[in-house]
Amino acid sequence: MRVKSFAVYLLFLGSLLSSPWLQAAVELNDDLPDTYIVKKGDTLWDISGMYLREPWLWPELWDVNPQIDNPHLIYPGDELYLTWVNGEPRLRVRRGREVKLEPNMRVQPLDTAIPAIPLDQIGAFLKRHRILNGDDLDNTAYVVAGNQDRLLSAPGDRIYGRGMFPDGERRFEIYRAGDTYVDPLTDEVLGYQARDIGSSRLIGSNTDPITELEVTRVTEEVRIADRLLPLQERVLDAMFQPRAPRSGIVDGFMIAVDGGLSQIGTDDIVVLNRGAREGLEVGNVLAIYQAGSTVYDRVAGENVSLPDTRAGLLMVFEVFDKASYALVLKASRPLKVMDKVRNP
Repeated sequence: MRVKSFAVYLLFLGSLLSSPWLQAAVELNDDLPDTYIVKKGDTLWDISGMYLREPWLWPELWDVNPQIDNPHLIYPGDELYLTWVNGEPRLRVRRGREVKLEPNMRVQPLDTAIPAIPLDQIGAFLKRHRILNGDDLDNTAYVVAGNQDRLLSAPGDRIYGRGMFPDGERRFEIYRAGDTYVDPLTDEVLGYQARDIGSSRLIGSNTDPITELEVTRVTEEVRIADRLLPLQERVLDAMFQPRAPRSGIVDGFMIAVDGGLSQIGTDDIVVLNRGAREGLEVGNVLAIYQAGSTVYDRVAGENVSLPDTRAGLLMVFEVFDKASYALVLKASRPLKVMDKVRNP
């Protein structure tokens, strides 16, 4: 049976509690509430941020309440209250009402509950963008012509592709090569932005060397040389598990922001110059730092650099080999491309 309610999913990460990055004592906010009534639309991140200076450390604060059958779920109307156990803060819950289960409802997995982090913006972004390496980009099929030499394509128009069309694939996304992502320290090419242009489906069977397709969706005009990639079912994890990376992240930078802007704020999506090969994983939380300014020391007669200043927090939500996408969760000051990222 499924609880017919708008729930906030609290995934109790027991394994994280023993992890080395969660051993430091949590720091509570100065103006935290003694009690809080859960409201519709709340997320784990919102609630944790009310109590903790570092919301991703929430497993250290949450305490299992033996009065509740399933401590992983809280609901609108429940009361959260802060208590102290052996000198450590613990967040507990009182059931605010009787939870009724309705019979004859389809069983649903727990990951269909309300996510810890709002996913609307991330999901829309992932439908529009991918990062490809050079081989992927060079070896994909591409648009060679449009119907009657036209490429002002609309749904229902025909386009013609050339290249490798994998057997069994019928649906192809249309992408255009965008920005080239380069490591700012080594000049290594990390990948190429693949920007969503539309969708298409194969008509009939492949006829070497030209394949005919029907356009089913467009976001802008299809052009010759746009790339045709098999439809990729990208399932967005409904429950991110915010945590620090397992290894230290060195020389990490925000190298681009969605929309090509230079200024970055809360809820913006950024590209990092670090990926799976550096040990990044989905859910990893990184602190954002701004480089300290250089000042002249009049006593010593030389220039000195001030320490870097912590300016925000972000969470990785998709990882490629050499780069990653991340969501800025918190910004205490205006951020910009080329700000540093490192372990929190």
